[in-house]
Amino acid sequence: MLRDKFTAALKEAMLAKDQRRVGTVRLILAALKEKDIEARGAGREKATDDEILAMLQKMIKQRNDSIEAFEKAGRTELAQQENDEKAIIETYLPQQMGADEVQAAVKAAVAAVGASSVKDMGKVMAELKSKFAGKMDFSKANAIVKGMLTSS
Repeated sequence: MLRDKFTAALKEAMLAKDQRRVGTVRLILAALKEKDIEARGAGREKATDDEILAMLQKMIKQRNDSIEAFEKAGRTELAQQENDEKAIIETYLPQQMGADEVQAAVKAAVAAVGASSVKDMGKVMAELKSKFAGKMDFSKANAIVKGMLTSS
């Protein structure tokens, strides 16, 4: 279970005196506590693994946005710090799907929900998120879905 991985990783990083990893895992654990609080509000005890994977992907997206902003501002040391955190977070995600796999998954989802126009994009994205949480970059998939539905 992912939850146990984070706790073990924190202990390991503390023993190794790896400050960057300690800080990043603490950030993950703090975000996980927030997710658990949200889950309790929804009547569940803890966040599911799929919710945790989505949370990790959101953290990676935030890091990508920060890296881009820091590089534009010429703050390479801060961009490198964000890059290091991103690499650490990515180690907890399953292997990401390749471009061809994403393309095939999008085609299957479009067919499964019977999407015919851009108005059906939400249905297609919901289908993809239910099947590929943590394995797919949904911002890239979104562009593929939009391209597929506007050309048809």
